[in-house]
Amino acid sequence: MSKRIIAVNAGPRMGWNTETLITEASKGAESAGATVERFDLFRLERYTGCISCFGCKKEKNKGHCICRDGLTPVLDAIRESDGLIIGSPNYLSEMTASFRALYERLIFQNLTYNADTPCCNAHPIPVLLIMTSNAPDTGYLNLLRNYQRTLSGFVGPTEVLVSGDTLQLKDYSKTDWPWYFNPEAKYRRHETVFPEEMKKAFAMGAGLVRS
Repeated sequence: MSKRIIAVNAGPRMGWNTETLITEASKGAESAGATVERFDLFRLERYTGCISCFGCKKEKNKGHCICRDGLTPVLDAIRESDGLIIGSPNYLSEMTASFRALYERLIFQNLTYNADTPCCNAHPIPVLLIMTSNAPDTGYLNLLRNYQRTLSGFVGPTEVLVSGDTLQLKDYSKTDWPWYFNPEAKYRRHETVFPEEMKKAFAMGAGLVRS
């Protein structure tokens, strides 16, 4: 029986950096024999982050967010899966609000407030966390370390792939942004470095299945 991997896109732009890397990681997982189920958070029914109802702290609901909305199928799928690929662009030095909504509910449902057993997740799965940013990737190491640490503790062992200094537009000449960015450098990086990051995403997706 093949492994089941859940791929979650927390970015709004189809065909661009985040979505492309998630797709490549998914292809890698499929190449290793897994089946991949995909969720695009910006295309789901209405949902929110954690509403602090504490329903998941009741013994009968351990590890289950009881809030029912557009994120419920995603949380259910992750809980029954063998691995998770999740990616988000960086907005204002953070992940998207959509990513945060899922992250809050994914983590909090497994948090027990018990010092001896702080996590009630009985089925840890490997995670690949992808972040893209138009700024250099070196500026977000602490942010990613925090996410990696928390996901590893409450979901499963987490690896991180960061793609920085990404191309945002096909034609920067139609904007007044060139004073801020170097369009030629952006195009050059997208043509030379980004394809290597796509290959890395593919390999990491395959590794997720083999781990």
